[in-house]
Amino acid sequence: MRVRIVSIGDMTDALVAKWNAWAAPGGRLVSPYFRFEFTAAIARVREDVRIALIEGGGEIAGFFPHHAPSDGVIRPIGAPMSDYQGIITRPGVQIDLPRLLRAAGGSAAVFDNWHGPLDENPAARRSREGSVIVDLSNGAEAYFAERRKAHKDHFRKTARRQRAAERDIGPVRVSLEDADGQAFDRLDAWKQAQYRETGKLNVFGIGWVRDALDTLRQADGADFGGLTASLWFGDRLAAVEFGLKAGGVYHSWFPAYDPELARYSPGLLLLHGLFEQADTHGIDRVDLGRGGHHYKKYYASYEVPLDQGRVLVPGMAAAAIRSWELAERAAQMMPETVAELPVRLRRRWAQVSAFQPRLAPRLASFAGSFAR
Repeated sequence: MRVRIVSIGDMTDALVAKWNAWAAPGGRLVSPYFRFEFTAAIARVREDVRIALIEGGGEIAGFFPHHAPSDGVIRPIGAPMSDYQGIITRPGVQIDLPRLLRAAGGSAAVFDNWHGPLDENPAARRSREGSVIVDLSNGAEAYFAERRKAHKDHFRKTARRQRAAERDIGPVRVSLEDADGQAFDRLDAWKQAQYRETGKLNVFGIGWVRDALDTLRQADGADFGGLTASLWFGDRLAAVEFGLKAGGVYHSWFPAYDPELARYSPGLLLLHGLFEQADTHGIDRVDLGRGGHHYKKYYASYEVPLDQGRVLVPGMAAAAIRSWELAERAAQMMPETVAELPVRLRRRWAQVSAFQPRLAPRLASFAGSFAR
């Protein structure tokens, strides 16, 4: 295996064609995040985007889009907000991850949504969680019939809430168009308020993230694009979500709703309307991502396993990660409130480091979020 590290500008049309073909084995796209267009959108707003060209037998065998090492740590493209991460390879190719990591110039690669085999690196996987898939290939009507049969109470409650919203406020409708950006702007305001109230890192307040989302939501190609879906009660905007669509897949990414309307379950009503209109946008699969099992269980046709973990080779970054892990294990012997502290600090520092590759803004973000 030979690895060359290149920039986005080195990608030829022929290489892009291979990339997108391999992202859809058997003609079935794994995820919009694996399309070349997603990497290109991130490269427009960040200068540290690199692509590992993996060669075997004198031919290109795969692509690994990532960010150049920051303090020796390599992260997949768009991490940690990219909901699928991995290597796009020719069918049947096996990748030596430690060798790839060394070639990319790091001693640690961290990931939280890795799609692909880790059989040769079993210690790399720290946990696994499924991304929930809604299969609409037989149409929304057949899908809802099957789901209602399995979860009668849930869907009856949701129907009652829709009727209540129509009675109290106005007709319920879902739009999958947002030409003037009005719905996305409201999503932005709701998400930033949510981050402030919960003390979570304000992702929408980070410059490159907002620039990337603006780029993606304006992408409206036949093969790849952003999609802003909105739920209205009469003339009142009740919920919005932004996601990516490509190859018949829509990936739900950033949802938010008006907290004053929470009793009507606007997030669920938005999903129902999106499912019903999916066919008109060429969508036959909706990926709800991982987490949120308390409500996604009612909609899951199946799950795609995604791994959380890291690959380490000798170096300073790997040593630092092992030290943190040792501290976490040692803290488990302490009272619960104390034991949680190293874990929380590490997770927040890792998240901030991924979003803020430069040290000064990283420290400012960490201090601000920790204070909240």
